Amino acid sequence: MLAFATARRDALGNTVLTSAQRNLIAVATLSGLVLLWWLLAAMKWIEPVLLPPPQEVASAFVVTFQDGSLAKHTAASLLRVLQGFALATIIAVPLGIMMGNSQLVRGMVDPIVELIRPVPPIAVIPLAILWFGIGEISKVFIIAYGAFFPLLVNTMAGFKEVETVHIRAAQALGATRYEIFRDVILRSAFPFIVVGARLGMGMAFIVLVAAELIASSEGLGFLINDARYNFQTDRIFLGMACIGIMGFLLNWALLRLEHRLLRWKQIAHS
Repeated sequence: MLAFATARRDALGNTVLTSAQRNLIAVATLSGLVLLWWLLAAMKWIEPVLLPPPQEVASAFVVTFQDGSLAKHTAASLLRVLQGFALATIIAVPLGIMMGNSQLVRGMVDPIVELIRPVPPIAVIPLAILWFGIGEISKVFIIAYGAFFPLLVNTMAGFKEVETVHIRAAQALGATRYEIFRDVILRSAFPFIVVGARLGMGMAFIVLVAAELIASSEGLGFLINDARYNFQTDRIFLGMACIGIMGFLLNWALLRLEHRLLRWKQIAHS
């Protein structure tokens, strides 16, 4: 407690925690959540078929890890998410850059985007089956559809919000148009792109389970759905935990990429 009391504070008076302190809080929070889960199951306040105790989920992990099924399902889901996310990124980021830099392009594309964006990915599943069949392409398409709009909207917002004074300052210093785009516009917009990527990655995992309901024989969505039919709640929780861990690790990788590429921004704020 003394360490928190003597911690450095920002301009608003909020405590600025070190990386070790943040990690300690995160571990304590997760440990408390698991303890609460164990108590609820141990006291039998909730039926085990509805909320299995943590040791049963751990046992399901051991069994599925040893027979290789967990690795197979996890690898299949991870590959689909990465393929869908990559497809969404390849299309959304360049289109977002053009929409953010050109009012003409934005005027042409924005009405179409705003008409399609409210349509949920689950509603696109029948269309994906008609277009691409029940194979891998339809699953990747649905995941890409879910990840596309967060990436597009945030990329466009990032390029629209670049400070004009920064561009004028670079022009006054004799920077070329390419140098202004590379060193001013792109750097200013990159944090928005990373936020869009994080949101898009989260949406990709949300859509994953629905996508894997399309005639799948492997994947974490299939594992969860198959366990539902067999009342294996421990395997449902295991599949959910695997999706959460994969999402956490990919989100962490995006944050590390942002910190590495925007190290100059951290130095400027320190």
